Amino acid sequence: MQPTRVVFDSLSELRLLAQDSLRYRRQVLALKQYFATRQVTVLLTDDLTGNEGQSDALLHSLCHGVISLERLTLDFGGARRRLQVRKLRGVDYVAGFHDFVVLTGGAQVFPRLIASDHAQLFTGEAVSSGLQELDAMMDGGPLRGTSTLFMGPAGSGKTNLALQFVHAACERGEPVAMYEFDERIGTLLRRAELLGLPLRRHIDAGLLELHQVDPAQISPGQFDAMVVAQVERRRARMIVVDSLTGYMAAMPQEQQLILQLHELLAYLNQQGVTTLLLNAQQSLVGTMSTSNLNVSYVADAVLLLRFFEHRGRIRKALSIIKNRGGAHEESIRELRIDKQGIRIGEVLDAFHGVLTGVPTFEGQAEQLMEDRGDFAP
Repeated sequence: MQPTRVVFDSLSELRLLAQDSLRYRRQVLALKQYFATRQVTVLLTDDLTGNEGQSDALLHSLCHGVISLERLTLDFGGARRRLQVRKLRGVDYVAGFHDFVVLTGGAQVFPRLIASDHAQLFTGEAVSSGLQELDAMMDGGPLRGTSTLFMGPAGSGKTNLALQFVHAACERGEPVAMYEFDERIGTLLRRAELLGLPLRRHIDAGLLELHQVDPAQISPGQFDAMVVAQVERRRARMIVVDSLTGYMAAMPQEQQLILQLHELLAYLNQQGVTTLLLNAQQSLVGTMSTSNLNVSYVADAVLLLRFFEHRGRIRKALSIIKNRGGAHEESIRELRIDKQGIRIGEVLDAFHGVLTGVPTFEGQAEQLMEDRGDFAP
């Protein structure tokens, strides 16, 4: 037949036939010497059942390349598969573990992302949100190639602000991808309609893609590959992850998840992509936790949203904590969200202790924004 590829599946059966370890190794060496003079690629599989579950070091020394496969069973959700190239003579390869899945039609491997291999030159201009007041607070908006983190308790308006950025980017003709870990896409589109943001029109035009992520079925490498495909296939200029809480909850047993997230953000930054990250804080007022998330390590800019109480009503406040891309306003402003969109009010200079949730008010009630006859979505 003169084959170009020969597969032995598996070596555990060969061990049983040899009955003796010395005879087995002589047989494998003889096979190597036989195929070495012919243009044949030989693949050997070993399920490790005949060697007490340990790798055969002598066999590894005889082979030109060694690839190990692992299957990890989590406490909940689907099993995770990963592979590692242990050895490959004469060829440069990416070391470490790489996630992969077995699907109908074959296997799909997600190479470990290395941001430094994808560096590109780009113009780091400011990205407008479409809200004049918010852009002014961030000296024109976050820069391209930076990541912005929206922090605040549930219901404070993080997703609504992100949708405002998404709508503005689509209006400029920029492709956008949004990954939903928490909210259903149908609910998200309904929310956008109540805000007066026609996201369905942008979806029909091919500018916006919404992806519902199943938290129990995805690995970090697979998620990275999905995002990279958006950048390389669609030339996406904005990526939204809603939320980091859902992202980290989807992969609870991954040991280096925050490092993988940092590598993904570094890749997006080097591609000139604006990344929006949403992170829900625990509790509603008072001291809040960020779920052990190192904010300075992850984000270039941080927007903080808080609730505060005034005369029996819950109101929202917005402030810019940091902005590596430029100057930012250090004041705290009121945020109102209703069916006519998002409004940002004047500086809350008549309040003391807004970030505690129960501030002291020493001004006039006219300084706060009034209702426009409808409720926030």
